[in-house]
Parts: sequence; structure tokens; C-alpha cells
Amino acid sequence: MTTSERSTFDARAAEDILRAACTQAGLTPDRVEMLRLGDHAVFRVDDGRVVSRVGRHADRLPSVRREVAVAKWLAAEGYPSARLVTEAEQPVVVEGHPVTFWEGLADGEKYASTREMGELLRRLHRLEPPQFSLPDLRPFDKVEQRLRRAVIRAETRAYLAGLTGELAAAYEELGFVLAPGHLHGDFNIGNVLRDAEGHPKVIDLDGFATGPREWDLMQTAMYYDSFGWHTEAEYADFAEGYGFDVRQWSGYTVLRSVRELLMVTWLAQNAGTNPRAADEVEKRVETLRSGGSRRDWAPF
Repeated sequence: MTTSERSTFDARAAEDILRAACTQAGLTPDRVEMLRLGDHAVFRVDDGRVVSRVGRHADRLPSVRREVAVAKWLAAEGYPSARLVTEAEQPVVVEGHPVTFWEGLADGEKYASTREMGELLRRLHRLEPPQFSLPDLRPFDKVEQRLRRAVIRAETRAYLAGLTGELAAAYEELGFVLAPGHLHGDFNIGNVLRDAEGHPKVIDLDGFATGPREWDLMQTAMYYDSFGWHTEAEYADFAEGYGFDVRQWSGYTVLRSVRELLMVTWLAQNAGTNPRAADEVEKRVETLRSGGSRRDWAPF
């Protein structure tokens, strides 16, 4: 199998890579269903008994190797999180793309309560740090990589690049109030699922880093006040479960803008192969330009 990456990473290419990885790992790729396509293509395999993540680019390999190390650390700590499957060494690498295999969690659509989310995040942040090193949080690195590769209008790319520079400067001036430490990196309701017994578990472990704990609190706050995806009561439960309301922190609006930029550039990766995603990117950029409501941003 060649180690060169494919020039196009879409649903079909990702599934081809998944099937080749299953063969290497000794798994049977039965009843394959794509769940989402972003930095990784995520698939349910064998009716969801296994979930596989296929990295979009070869440059995902270091973070995926770290994800495997994080999964083993959290398992040793007894923390409720995603568990690896198969005895094959992970990640499996196919055509340069790193592929991992995980235990499925029920049907993948039963989410934890926001109070459970807050409690799990507080518990995660209180763990003793792992014996291996985690990278420093560098949120704008991903933005620059995505903008280089995204198939979007030149005007849109230029606007997002300019906004990135403005927000990077504002980010450097923030005064964080929580003690820094290890982070999940992408903590939100979609990444805290219930298993077959109904217990909540944290998934998507590839974004672990070291940095300000406020980062992990942001998405739940935004999902409430920017998008209306959580109710006021649900957000209050999350803040109480964690023990801190990040919306009361003076740097909240800046960090919210950084997170919104990441949401737009994450989606821009699919603009070249998905017309619906391309339209959504332009809609989101227009609200960033105008300062308009984010309530009509469609979830992806």
C-alpha cells in the first residue's frame, strides 16, 4: 500500500481507506455508515459496535498517536472515556492516513446531561497529568492549515485570514483566571455520549493539550447563548456541575469569537466537495462580518 495521500478526501475515499485499515487490523468492515466528515471521517462499523476515525491528512498522525496514548492513560485512571478496540497496533496507517478503532457507544445518539458534562469535565481537569507530554494549546495553527487547503472564494479566505490575525492578537492579551492544565480541547455535548448501560463517556480524544481551562468551557456556553442549542437551565446545570461560569469571565467574548472562527474553518474543509457546506460557510462568514445573530447557523 502506498504511503502517499489521496488528493481528494471525501466520503468515498475515506471509506476506501477505512476498509483497507480494517483488513490490516483484522476487523470485518460490515455495515459501514459515515457519521461525519471533518478533521476526521468518523464511521460506525458493524451496526455501531465499532467506531472508526480516519484522519483527513498525514499531518494528523502525531495527534492521533497522542490520542491513543491519552486513551490508555484515561483507561488506567478509570476515567469514563472512549476505549480502543482490536489487538492491532494503533493507529493503523493507510496511504498516509491514520485510522483508529473504538468501542461503539449504544447507537451513538444518546447524550449526557449538561450537569453530567460539567461534572465529568471537572473530574477530568482534576486528574493528575499524564506521564507523557501534551502540546501547548495553539488554536490558530489549525485555522491557518484549514485556510490553506479550503476550496472557498478568495474574498472569503482573505476575510478569514484577516480576522485570524485580529483574534490572535486579542487572544495574546487575555487574562485567564482558572489554573492552566491538561484540556480535552473539543469538549461539547456531541463528545459526551452514553454507553449501552446509560453511563456517559467522553469521546474524541485527539485534541488533548495543555492550556487555559476556560477553553474547555467555551463550547457549552456558546451553544447556549450564541446558538440556542442549550436552554438556560441546561447551561446553568453545566456551570454548576463544573463549578465556574465562563460567561462571567472578562475574556469570554474574545474566546467565543475564536471558537466561532474555528467552527467556520472546520466546515470550510468540506466546501470543495459539499455544496451545502460551502453555502453554510458563506452564510456564517456573512454573520461574522455583520455581527448578526448566529442562531441560524446549521449544525454539521
